[in-house]
Amino acid sequence: MPPRRSRRRLLWVAVVLAASAAIAFALYPSPLLVDSRPVERGALQVIIEEEGETRARDRFVVAAPVPGRLMRVAAEDGDPVKRGDVVARIDPLPLSQRERQEALARVDVAEAALQRARAHEAHAREDSELAQRERQRAEQLARDGVISTQLLDQARNADVTAREELEAARFSVEVAASEVKIARAGLVGLDAGPEQARPLIELRSPIAGSVLRILEKSERVIQAGTPVLILGEPDKLEIVTDVLSTDAVKISPGAPVLIEGWGGDHPLRARVRRIEPAGFTKVSALGVEEQRVNVISDFVDSPGPLGDGYRVETQIVIWSTDSTLKAPLSAVFRQGQDWSTFVIEDGRARRRIIEIGHRTETMVEILGGLSEREEVILHPSNEVLDGMRIQTPE
Repeated sequence: MPPRRSRRRLLWVAVVLAASAAIAFALYPSPLLVDSRPVERGALQVIIEEEGETRARDRFVVAAPVPGRLMRVAAEDGDPVKRGDVVARIDPLPLSQRERQEALARVDVAEAALQRARAHEAHAREDSELAQRERQRAEQLARDGVISTQLLDQARNADVTAREELEAARFSVEVAASEVKIARAGLVGLDAGPEQARPLIELRSPIAGSVLRILEKSERVIQAGTPVLILGEPDKLEIVTDVLSTDAVKISPGAPVLIEGWGGDHPLRARVRRIEPAGFTKVSALGVEEQRVNVISDFVDSPGPLGDGYRVETQIVIWSTDSTLKAPLSAVFRQGQDWSTFVIEDGRARRRIIEIGHRTETMVEILGGLSEREEVILHPSNEVLDGMRIQTPE
């Protein structure tokens, strides 16, 4: 064969091979572009975020003990008051026979409430003394290494809670004693006729605090039991957060709370004191009825300029750890009964069955199936298949 014909045949073979390679390369699927993130080890917290409201821990409603004409209240919202200060005056109306019996009955009820408050105070004092002894025993056992730090913290929290309950019980006794005085003041007009001058009934403050809100400012005729003022101690605040009942069962007394969105430039610390035993129905912004439960927390840090009825954002920590293996929640999906993720191995996506633990809104605790620094695919779509070639952005 002449050399020229051989070169021509070789040239055609090279052209056919190049064309075949070009067609094969064009038909070969290109790597799928995905986002990824490495599995890492670090701190993780599971929190419940809800809006809350501050309120004076001990609120006292001063009400009219008898029907009469309320004199104009001179105090203003926020004014300080001392215990025993006159906060309002009432000119009582003449009492009918029925009102006489009601006034006498209110005295009996107030005296019975005072006895009950005193009994509650005695019970709270016994609980406080017991909690103090339990704390001392727990501290000694902790020094000896017999009990864990968690049990010691529980004993300390129980001691603090018992002392606060005792203080609240003492306030209840003071309030009940003031209610007795108010009820007895209602007897002033018993023997006064319609034309006789009646002494004014003075409503006095049961505490040393301030006026939180004046409910009846102007002079007018009011009925017995009408609230006139709300008193409290603005420096003793608590936080009330209503959470879903399904979340409330996960919260324990003593759980740490972070207060944000209160107007300051740093979060404030608080601690859960009590989860109320009764729930209530609340309609959400979407019109859905929800069962909610109030969670009461005490400030650990100073509340600063916060006052009664201020809005705050609370983050209640129900679980936390300083070090655990975690991955983005967006990389985890459920397939059948198993939790899975796609791991990048040698430029290909490999489906991996994993075991997960606690979850937050963005991260998930990894208990098995993954190692630290392994790259997982974020938001895997239906296009991602096991063994597929993938590519990540530079």
